[in-house]
Amino acid sequence: MAKRDYYEVLGVGRDASAEEIKKAYRKMAIKYHPDKNPDDATAEDKFKEAAEAYEVLQDPQKRQRYDRFGHQGVNGGAGGGAGGMNMDDIFSQFGDIFGGGGSPFESFFGGDGGRGGQRRRKGSNLRIKLKLTLDEIANGVEKNIKVKRYASCDTCGGNGAKNGTALTTCGTCGGSGQVKKVVNTMLGQMVSASTCPTCNGEGKIISDKCEACYGEGRVQKEEVIKIKIPAGVAEGMQLSMSGKGNVPPRGGVPGDLLIVVEEKEDEFLKRDGNNVVYDLYISFVDAALGTSVEVPTIGGKVKIKIPEGTQSGKILRLRNKGIKDINGYTTGDQLIHVNIWTPKQLSKEEKATLEQLRDSANFKPNPGKNEKSIFDKMKEFF
Repeated sequence: MAKRDYYEVLGVGRDASAEEIKKAYRKMAIKYHPDKNPDDATAEDKFKEAAEAYEVLQDPQKRQRYDRFGHQGVNGGAGGGAGGMNMDDIFSQFGDIFGGGGSPFESFFGGDGGRGGQRRRKGSNLRIKLKLTLDEIANGVEKNIKVKRYASCDTCGGNGAKNGTALTTCGTCGGSGQVKKVVNTMLGQMVSASTCPTCNGEGKIISDKCEACYGEGRVQKEEVIKIKIPAGVAEGMQLSMSGKGNVPPRGGVPGDLLIVVEEKEDEFLKRDGNNVVYDLYISFVDAALGTSVEVPTIGGKVKIKIPEGTQSGKILRLRNKGIKDINGYTTGDQLIHVNIWTPKQLSKEEKATLEQLRDSANFKPNPGKNEKSIFDKMKEFF
């Protein structure tokens, strides 16, 4: 099923400010919150859809890529993106737009909003650079890459305690992860909350640390991850795989894997937007008499016809031999720039032949009044 436009999901215009987007998401989240709509699968889907839209539009860089490339620009078919979020991801990442501590929906539903426990932290993102050939960019490709990342410790199950034993509730904060301080002022009592110094905000204490991860609850591992790159990506474009980044210490939501695209320089072809350009060199004899030549394209070599009397600077077009637009609407062309090659050394016989032709009217430059310059010819294609 095709995804809806993120602006449409939140009910805002494409020129909406960050504050307007935030307010729109808050409204949608309250309306379709699972605690307010128990056992309502449709409401849950809308709740996730709104969170997915907000995850992109609240981030200036992601929003810019989305505005330019659409859904492909922010998840790119790379096996993740905002669409892979679960409820824990949503509550952990976006709950703070409601203000206050504890559960993200505490101020609206009372208590801990039915979710309980501490806010789950999110691990750090990983960023890698992926070099792609012109052929891979034009057709899309699947890559298996090795990534070193922090993953949950198998020995302790990720909680950092020896053999995965239960953690002890922090006696300082009573498991809340925060300590409150009451200060008497001229305006009355003021309550401030800060992170518990004993448990560092986790609410739990490790009595006996896991020997495999030294209490971290995570270890560094090398994993092979399959990445699907869509056709039409460009230099500098960033794709995202949700949940393939680092796991935070002692449990939480994994970060994302960010894939930055780099283009390898092709030996023959140069990219110009969705078009590809090839410089063809032919002799003036072939240009005068006409010929057939093979030229490289993204799909392999093809034979093209050079008409007789072809002038240097002429541009030939091979339609749909370029790069497919990342949104899948159009495909670029291949533009062939014809250049006349002049030999630097000639034999006596060749010189004599050319001398005989020098004074021929057909060998004297005589551009017509309507002859277009190379700049005018280029304008016809762009």
